[in-house]
Amino acid sequence: MNTTAPSAGGAIDRAALPALFAPRGRDTHKGSFGTVGVVGGGPGMTGAALLAARAALKIGAGKVLVGFAQDAAPLACDLLQPELMLRDAGSLLEQDWGVTAWVAGCGIGTGALAANALSELFVLRRGAPLVLDADGLNLLARGDIQPNWGEGPVVLTPHPAEAGRLLGISASEVQADRPGAAWKLAQRYRAWVVLKGAGTVVCSPDGDLRVNTSGNPGLATAGTGDVLAGMLGSLIGQQLPLDQAVAGAVWLHGAAADALVAQGVGPIGLTAGELADAARTLRNRG
Repeated sequence: MNTTAPSAGGAIDRAALPALFAPRGRDTHKGSFGTVGVVGGGPGMTGAALLAARAALKIGAGKVLVGFAQDAAPLACDLLQPELMLRDAGSLLEQDWGVTAWVAGCGIGTGALAANALSELFVLRRGAPLVLDADGLNLLARGDIQPNWGEGPVVLTPHPAEAGRLLGISASEVQADRPGAAWKLAQRYRAWVVLKGAGTVVCSPDGDLRVNTSGNPGLATAGTGDVLAGMLGSLIGQQLPLDQAVAGAVWLHGAAADALVAQGVGPIGLTAGELADAARTLRNRG
């Protein structure tokens, strides 16, 4: 483990991400590209889980399941994306679906049901990688859940305010030393860290630190973090090399926003739901 805090890191750009654009073999099936499980979407925040799940599907996951942090699933079917399999979180977690990556926390809320679902997921994930986002990070910062991750990699995706809560400092202090904050989080939680913002910082548990080169102010709108979480879970679940999956999702997320702005869609008024389609196009173009 690196015990010296980094001051800067290498760049994340397209040239560094060959696995993201590798062609798929003809002799494949949906099981070849992983199963993503999304746990989130508490009352009033159903859309956050759907944004993550839709992004996971459109970036190439073979199957995507959603477990809503509600007493019962609020939808029987996502009419915009009927390929998604929808359940309540309890039903999703009580069965082994062969999930190859989990995305948890998007709109999950901070109540007891949310905390219980996440604690159960940590025990039941059976070594599958975990992306922890949004209120999952706030529950962690409050001590309502503990970082008893078990086996398998973990990716934390804080924005500066969430990072500050996790470190016990202000968001302005995080922004004053973004590489240092990402490194401290990676060391403290034995996790990959994606510190969001202009020049998103990615830090591995070993202290390898890189800075993203894509993206624009169009990403400063509700739901874009949920889309990023879904993209991370999707690429990890497709079993790209972990470093390329994490960096690739971050770069592709920003590059999708850049492509939309180049088309005149934003930055003003760009919406989170538009990102996954643009990212899918970029990945398929190679």
